Amino acid sequence: MSEPTTGAGGQMQTLAVRITKDLRAQLDVIAAITGRNATEEIRLAIENWIEKVKSDPATLQKAAAVRAEIERNAQTQRNAIASIFGGDGTTTGEAGGDSTAASTETGDTGATGEAETPAPSRPATRRGNKSDSE
Repeated sequence: MSEPTTGAGGQMQTLAVRITKDLRAQLDVIAAITGRNATEEIRLAIENWIEKVKSDPATLQKAAAVRAEIERNAQTQRNAIASIFGGDGTTTGEAGGDSTAASTETGDTGATGEAETPAPSRPATRRGNKSDSE
């Protein structure tokens, strides 16, 4: 009974839900009336609830705020990568590409009119090795 089956939306997963005896009795009556089993009634109820929530203005507003926060966090991560490995924090493959890489490859100058010079690299250091201090 707990084996996954394939439905219209892909592979089905089992979800255990604890409900009161009274709620279970109501569910069983509704299932008997509709000719469906309790599992199908629960699935339909959840699908209908999700559709209702997806069209709720307050939920849509919260989703937009969550999406904006995800984008801010992603930009912070892109900036961190750019500061470590160079670049301007844009993702290659997006419209516009990596403008810093393109300008240094073609010899273009930045806003100051001077060609950008890459920062000098520092030699790698080893830390925490006892053999270095002996």
